[in-house]
Amino acid sequence: MNRRPQLTLLGHSATPDEAAAVIAAVEQFMRDTAPAPAPVDDRPPGWLVAARREAVERDPGPLNHGF
Repeated sequence: MNRRPQLTLLGHSATPDEAAAVIAAVEQFMRDTAPAPAPVDDRPPGWLVAARREAVERDPGPLNHGF
């Protein structure tokens, strides 16, 4: 998915080369000032960690082996 906006210079008297230079400068500015991507967190969500702890710490009670 491409999230970059499509920039167009409207209502101008610039030559095609000048218009391309203006658009390139705006695109460079957008790249330079864009927020940094969020760090990737490989840890499982907190609710999953809590559920696993609860499952491990729970007393299983008397075992039924079918004897």
